[in-house]
Amino acid sequence: MSEREELVLFHSAYGRRPAVLEFADQLRAAGHTVYTPDLYDGEAFNERSGAARKFQELGFDEILHRAALSVRELPETLVYAGFSNGGTCAELLSATRPGARGAILMHAPLMVRDLGWERWPANVPVQVHFAIADPIRNDAVIEKLRHKVETSGSKFERYDYDAPGHLFADPGLPAYSAPATELMVLRVLQFLSNLNG
Repeated sequence: MSEREELVLFHSAYGRRPAVLEFADQLRAAGHTVYTPDLYDGEAFNERSGAARKFQELGFDEILHRAALSVRELPETLVYAGFSNGGTCAELLSATRPGARGAILMHAPLMVRDLGWERWPANVPVQVHFAIADPIRNDAVIEKLRHKVETSGSKFERYDYDAPGHLFADPGLPAYSAPATELMVLRVLQFLSNLNG
């Protein structure tokens, strides 16, 4: 039996919706410890307008700051995972916080400004998941991250899904795809298992 991992799972711009907690529970059922910080003061949204308002109210820098604070008391040897904007938090902490075990970016990386890191740390593998039809997906951004990760000697996995669009793992949002979500969960669990392989 593989060693269990400790993960931090960051929510998207829609907040810590039930789907985030359900996803975490699936990883816990496999024996992993999963932390699900709330970066939105308890708010969660069903529509884009509310999510955009909250994101703009806090600002990108504040969200990244809150993500860093959320792991301050946690062990260094963490896997960082996130959905969409939460993937940005996971990417930044994986690149800059010592001890990272891996990064799982679901519907991410995104087109955001420079996060302030230059070199990806060695031995921190990355797994990326995107719907082929996702309008936010940018192949150049994904491949730029791939280059940085592989240049460090770390492994980079990219998976594309036949799903309607962004945030396909949330049953309460329009792009939901049960088959794609199930497949992504299996691949995430295999990634975690391989960390000790």
